Amino acid sequence: MDMEKPGENHMMSREASRSQGVLRVLPKLELLLLLLLLLRAMMLLPGILLLAWLPESLAHQGAPLWVTPRCYSAEELPHGQVPPHLLARSARWEQALPVALVPSLEAAGPRRPHKWAPAREQCPTLRPEQVLQADTHERSISPWRYRVDVDEDRYPQKLAIAECLCRGCINTRTGQETTALNSVPLHQSLLVLRRRPCSPMPGAFAFHAEFIRVPVGCTCVLPRSAP
Repeated sequence: MDMEKPGENHMMSREASRSQGVLRVLPKLELLLLLLLLLRAMMLLPGILLLAWLPESLAHQGAPLWVTPRCYSAEELPHGQVPPHLLARSARWEQALPVALVPSLEAAGPRRPHKWAPAREQCPTLRPEQVLQADTHERSISPWRYRVDVDEDRYPQKLAIAECLCRGCINTRTGQETTALNSVPLHQSLLVLRRRPCSPMPGAFAFHAEFIRVPVGCTCVLPRSAP
């Protein structure tokens, strides 16, 4: 009868222990992979729900802005008007500063030539007694004024545009302009509709959505270093 050597028994025992260790590790790896897959699915779930909800939502709100624009004739849609399904979005424009300021600027009527005008030619002198009752754009160390920009081929047609009155900024000690700082405009991105002709139909037009940058104020910055 053959006798097994002690060394062989020891090697077989080590192999058996190693196999058992691998078997114990495999469930942990499978559990880790399962957790990673669940985490990835949770990350993708909002996008999947959005894709499922979006078509139904658009069906209630009208055609989206990014689809092929529809052509309108002058008889179907008089100049200055927009398609009815786009009027539902007008409340969003009314909340934007460039649109919200227009009624108050027009209500003020044409003003007499201000001593600060024209822009970029004469920077105002800042005096404490003159700015106590002034608006923000008048008591700023980077003052600006507003004008109403009108574009008949754009909706909204009227936008309040900010214009900086100084190249530099006003020194708070002297009240005079200093070139140690620069006045630069602050912009707001605004979605507007642009009226453009439709090539297949003479006299017809369509509305195209686009983003524009509208100056809404001015601020002081350090000058750019010379190259």
